[in-house]
Amino acid sequence: MNSVDFDFQGETLTARPSGALFWKRPGLLVISDLHLGKSERIARRGGPLLPPYETKDTLDRLSADIDALQPATVLCLGDSFDDLAASQSLPSEEIDHIRRLQAGRRWLWLEGNHDPGPLDLGGEHLAEWVSGPLTFRHIATAETTPGEISGHYHPKAKVRYTSRPCFMCDGARLILPAYGRYTGGLDWTTPILRRLFADKALAYLTGPRVIAVPVPKAA
Repeated sequence: MNSVDFDFQGETLTARPSGALFWKRPGLLVISDLHLGKSERIARRGGPLLPPYETKDTLDRLSADIDALQPATVLCLGDSFDDLAASQSLPSEEIDHIRRLQAGRRWLWLEGNHDPGPLDLGGEHLAEWVSGPLTFRHIATAETTPGEISGHYHPKAKVRYTSRPCFMCDGARLILPAYGRYTGGLDWTTPILRRLFADKALAYLTGPRVIAVPVPKAA
């Protein structure tokens, strides 16, 4: 099996190779930092022209996760679009793709620092969301009660000669990797990220299969 199950606040969660998180008991699929429309936003602001395929690729991978898991609810943890203009510039076929993914299930958009306003794409728009023992928000808070799940930092683990997006977890807090293409990432030992976790934290590396490794201690 390419995914890894782990216990978090008494609940069994699944880290997927794609960077998605699945909570089977309520049928919840969680993804973070899709940054849809990033190539369009970079070009609009005078940056380099990148192949405009990242949105289709991201939505295709999300389709695969939804087809495999059939979630009752999809929760997007913020920065779903690279900015508000990017959400308004999506071609009609990509808007239709999103609406097909939303059909027949609950869809929650959490606000991120890139996309704080409302989106005309259906679903519910929230600042954060609480379900059972878990609290979902875009950016981790410095002081939080156990059970916080967030995104924003795009953690990446450097192991040997490779760098891979990863989940980071210490049993009290969980941060998801970025799900979208062209998102970059923050090294898992960067102080602003590492100090959010206890010394004995684990990373779940994404890729062909999920691998659990200890996070190096803060310097």
